[in-house]
Amino acid sequence: MKPEDLTRLFVERANAGDAAGIAALYEENAVMAYPPGSRTVGRAAIRELWEKVLAQGPHFEPEQPLPTLLSGDLALTSTPPKDGSGARAQVVRRQPDGSWLRVLDQPEFNPPTPPTAPKE
Repeated sequence: MKPEDLTRLFVERANAGDAAGIAALYEENAVMAYPPGSRTVGRAAIRELWEKVLAQGPHFEPEQPLPTLLSGDLALTSTPPKDGSGARAQVVRRQPDGSWLRVLDQPEFNPPTPPTAPKE
């Protein structure tokens, strides 16, 4: 498995309604920056979160990953949203069996619009 595979696996499992399968893509103590403005910590909490989200029946579309940045057993993966605003980024770690799991997950980041200077 490559780090980029996690994005594809997430979409497949989410569309299948598999919250446990999504949670299995995360390390035991992973941190997810979701819901917006808060954090979900740990695989069990991530599973509970996705059970609630998936109960609403969302559909996820695959997104082409951006180039992965590798440093030893760590990698930064990301995808651009289809609407072109913000970004999604994850830090993943190679496991002893060679697979990769998410450690940090920023599902959506829409940077604030810079303030404009007041007009005089």
